[in-house]
Amino acid sequence: MLSEAGKSKGLPDNSIQLIEVTERDAIFEMLKLDAYIDLIIPRGGHSLIRTVVENSTIPVIKHDKGLCHVYIDSEADLEMGKRIAFNAKVQRPGVCNAMETLLVHKDVARKFLPDMIKKFKKANVEIRGCQKTKAIVPDIKDAAEEDWDTEYLDLILSIKVVGSIDDAIEHITRYGSMLSEAIVTRDYNNSWRFLREVDAASVFVNASTRFTDGGQFGLGAEMGISTQKLHCRGPMGLEELTSTKYIVFGDGQIRE
Repeated sequence: MLSEAGKSKGLPDNSIQLIEVTERDAIFEMLKLDAYIDLIIPRGGHSLIRTVVENSTIPVIKHDKGLCHVYIDSEADLEMGKRIAFNAKVQRPGVCNAMETLLVHKDVARKFLPDMIKKFKKANVEIRGCQKTKAIVPDIKDAAEEDWDTEYLDLILSIKVVGSIDDAIEHITRYGSMLSEAIVTRDYNNSWRFLREVDAASVFVNASTRFTDGGQFGLGAEMGISTQKLHCRGPMGLEELTSTKYIVFGDGQIRE
């Protein structure tokens, strides 16, 4: 289909090709063809991406995991927070920009969590909480250390009560995948601090992590999501897959 579409727009025949060999050995052969292939974008599980990175002689843009957070600040509009958190987890849980961990400031946790968790449970979301979360809503599972580092891609959510915005940013820095992070707050200073200090491709104030998407960003067809910094980051459209070519005309100039 892509080949036919390209041909209809004037691309040369075979400019888009599908390699039909499915054996894994073929991947290792392809990863050594740096004389013919300029770029590899692996799409799949973390182990596949790690294997490609470790074995490729071709530059790689990692379409890696998306371990995204929503932080409910002490100055949040709690009803807005419920809408954003629910959308970030439930609207499409099996994608890389879905929320995997919900962070809630201790000052609003008792007001926010009971209704929020009830809403999640109605949507069949399995909740795994820290001990402070369980002290507020006991009938949930214990969150283990590995939960903070897990991309569920499912209706499973870990929740942690934090003492400050510092704790929230520290948690995101330690466990996040640097793809999509969000804060819900009415505090101007906290919003800008979150924007400055959270290292991610997309950082949102009062919006769902689910907006990190090539189509939503107006990039057209999305080839993938880059969680690295060189040379493209975040949703990748056609422009992000191009490189610069300088064309210079002269009439005998020399550099002194």
